[in-house]
Amino acid sequence: MKFIFCKYFKKKLEGFEKPFYPGEIGKKIYNNISKKAWKIWIHEQTKFINENNLNMINQKDNNKVEQYMIKFLFKKK
Repeated sequence: MKFIFCKYFKKKLEGFEKPFYPGEIGKKIYNNISKKAWKIWIHEQTKFINENNLNMINQKDNNKVEQYMIKFLFKKK
């Protein structure tokens, strides 16, 4: 089990065993976001997509979700 200091919760929690999101953002998530925070994000992501009627096949909509994800996961609490 890997533990990291989760920037979302501001405490040490279980992290992911390997990176799963691409690019620099993926590295940042892997090193700074816990499994618990990611689970909360998945729920928030679903609400965001539905409330904004986004089409995840559309790259512009994908970019909106990614920007919201960064803001959500790394915001100051």
